Parts: sequence; structure tokens; C-alpha cells
Amino acid sequence: MDTTFDGSRRRLLGASLVAVAAVGLPKARAAQSSFDSLKQINAGVLNIGYAEVGPPGGAPVLLLHGWPYDIHTYVDVAPLLAASGYRVIVPYLRGYGATRFLSNETPRNGQQSALAVDAIALMDALHIDRAVIGGCDWGARTACIVAALWPQRCTALVSVSGYLIGSQELNRMPLPPKNELEWWYQYYFATDRGLAGYAKYTRDFAKLIWQTASPRWNFDDATFARSAAAFDNPDHVAISIHNYRWRLSLADGEARYDQLEQRLAQFPNISVPAITLEGDANGAPHLDPSAYAKRFSGRYVHQTHSGGVGHNLPQEAPEAFAKAIVDADGLSRQ
Repeated sequence: MDTTFDGSRRRLLGASLVAVAAVGLPKARAAQSSFDSLKQINAGVLNIGYAEVGPPGGAPVLLLHGWPYDIHTYVDVAPLLAASGYRVIVPYLRGYGATRFLSNETPRNGQQSALAVDAIALMDALHIDRAVIGGCDWGARTACIVAALWPQRCTALVSVSGYLIGSQELNRMPLPPKNELEWWYQYYFATDRGLAGYAKYTRDFAKLIWQTASPRWNFDDATFARSAAAFDNPDHVAISIHNYRWRLSLADGEARYDQLEQRLAQFPNISVPAITLEGDANGAPHLDPSAYAKRFSGRYVHQTHSGGVGHNLPQEAPEAFAKAIVDADGLSRQ
């Protein structure tokens, strides 16, 4: 594992990480087949399905999955954190699994600020004032937004692939051809053919993304099928397509989120203690850590994990992700 961070904070971070390491995590346990049970709660515009693991009085940890994944991204992370005394909440995002819109009239909106508002609404519904928030893919973007716009609600942040806050204006800028090629599915989704193709071949499409984003992750059919069930959500295709079309300014967002998007378009710094993670075999589009390090103005550490770890780092390297949550929480206590 290669670890880099701001040299001006080296002494303080070194001391804090040593202190956290002394607490440690329980020994690795056998891979989990599923979460034992799910709960449901009304939060904002949604009835959210979520897994909860660990003591009710434990320090809260909110873990957010991405596309095209689901809560099982954290199926091996959550028990490790629960055994260390954390209360771990793992919700299905809008358009996944057991999460449903409360009204048929609510737009099936996948824009970045809408997902962040969902996270805050869930915390409010569960009476959680502050939590360590971790995420991967869409979940990492959502976690970054909560940390940037509502730092009083975020004890610390763990984000796979770093600072992922975007803007429509930035997404209008062309990239070099090689980089554009990596986003092929985004352009496919911009077409009617892409909408029809994703609706018809949702599972085949998701499996291809898993394979290309994590080329050295040898997941089996059962592991994929366990998560693919979440894509049967009636809003999954609409949310997925809208997310990528909105990024390219090909679909409107909701006016209620305009002010939040204006703030996000300024790329606000993240001041809460943060750890960013990257796998050495991430096949999905991602930036070099040096490109976003300056966006973290608080205590900050970056870790690159070797050994063929791909895009879905929490599921491929659960012990590393769980330790990052504990370490980030430790930084917040210094």
C-alpha cells in the first residue's frame, strides 16, 4: 500500500494514526452471504430500505454504494465495523433495491445534489446528528457533497477515488480521446438506443461494468446475482439514465436543487478529516490523487491499495476500507 498526504500535517497525522491503530479492528471473518435483515423508513421523498448492523448506541457510520452496485458493496465491511462498536447504516440509493418513491409524481431525478439530500433526509429520519460517511462511486460523490455542504453532519469522510463533486459546466469541456473512450456508456445513455438497451440488458450491462471497472476481481455468479436483484427496482433505469444525461446537460434537474448545484459548481473544499482510497487496478475513469488533494483542507490522507484492487474497493478489500473508516474517525478525535 502506498500512502501519501500533505507534508505539513505529517507529524499530527502520524500520531493520530498510531493511536487509532492501537484500537485496531477485529480479525477478518468469513465472507458474508447477505445482511441478516432490512429496515424501511420514510425519509424526504423516499421510503428507504437499509441494513443496520452494530450496537444502536454506537458511533454512527453511513455507507453509500454506487452504480451499478448495491448495499452488498459493504456486506463484509459492516460486520468488521459493528464488531468495533460502530452503528453501521447501509441504505439502498434511490432506484435500487427496497427504496421507493413515496409519490408517483416525484421526478425520477438522479442529479448529484438530489442523492445528497436523500442522505441528509435519512440521517434526520434516524435522528443521527453526525456520522462518519463513506462511499464508493456515486456513493463517494454523495459522501463528498455531504462533507462539503453540511460539514456539521459529517464527523469524517472516506471516499474511494477522491473528490468526485462535479458540475454541468465542467462536463461540457471535451477530454482527450482516450479519456472520452472511458466514458463510452455515458454517451450511449444519451441516446434513445442507450435507454432501450439498458432497460433490456440491465444485468448484462452491469456485469460488463463490474468486469471492466475491476478487471482483476474474480467475483462469482452468485455474488453478482445478489447485487443484481437491486436493479429490479422499478425506478432503476430512469434514475441511472437521468444521472448521466443530467451530467451532460441533456436532462433538466429540479429547481429545488439549483442553489445546491450552484454551490457545488464552485468545487467547495472539504474541511472535515478525510481519507481517500484508490485501488491499483481501478479500470473505471478516475483522476490521479494529486489532481484533487488540494480540495481537502482539513486533516487528510490518501491511500493506494495494491494487489489488483479495482473500482469496487470496499467489496474487494473490505478490511482496508473498514480500517480507513476507523482511522478517519480517529482523525476527527484529535
